[in-house]
Amino acid sequence: MNDLQDIVRRLDEQESRVAIANLAFNYCHGFDKRDFDRFLGIWWDDCAWNIGPPFGSFSGHDGIRKAVKEVLWPAWTLSQHVTSNLVIEFSDADHATSLCDVDCTGVLAGGPEATFVGASYADKIERRHGVWKIAERTVDIHYFNSFSGTELSKPAPSDSAPSHPEA
Repeated sequence: MNDLQDIVRRLDEQESRVAIANLAFNYCHGFDKRDFDRFLGIWWDDCAWNIGPPFGSFSGHDGIRKAVKEVLWPAWTLSQHVTSNLVIEFSDADHATSLCDVDCTGVLAGGPEATFVGASYADKIERRHGVWKIAERTVDIHYFNSFSGTELSKPAPSDSAPSHPEA
């Protein structure tokens, strides 16, 4: 009987690893392709997203919506995330942490200038009712380089900011 329980546990862990890896992938695809439903789908409704300076922290789905639609998407017209080095550790069957590195190139709104960001994402992930989602993400920015003549800052509110259709 112990062998069968061990097989079930190991199978559950492997399926969980795939689901957690898909959270990292859907973060990138959702953000870069401006697919807000895909992006929002990776977060629990009581989540926290700690991006750090100059952007700050955001809580819950309303905070995620604000961060993406009012701060980040207006700052970049295009972005491309590449994640690597994903490490997943389980504290129990329904709680895990993950750590991955990310390189992101973004074209700044209003010009051809671009930035290159290198960071790590540290996540607290929970399975609730059989579904894995991010409960908390903390971003540790290692470098934030602009290409010649560029500067990224939180955009000032304006009527001329690019709009993104509501999902």
